[in-house]
Amino acid sequence: MARKKKQKYYTKKKIIIYAIFSIAAIIFTTFTTGKYWVEIIDKYQEKQELEKKLVKLKEKAEELQVDADKLQNSDYIARYAREKYNYSKEGEFILRIP
Repeated sequence: MARKKKQKYYTKKKIIIYAIFSIAAIIFTTFTTGKYWVEIIDKYQEKQELEKKLVKLKEKAEELQVDADKLQNSDYIARYAREKYNYSKEGEFILRIP
């Protein structure tokens, strides 16, 4: 009879130890998985922000390319200089109107 009590005691002890290790493994796995999900969400949000910046930079690059193409035209350069820096042709008078 004492032997059966010892076996029951050791069996209960084993079950408790297995339960503790199982719970610890589940908690560790859940924590690690949660941490990775937070990182994934942060990276996804960062990716979306960078994609928006990329679109804006591409639009800006297109505008600059258009301006660079315009600056290849000598008539445009002359008109730009007259408007921006108040240069004038011979015989022209510049009147500033506020």
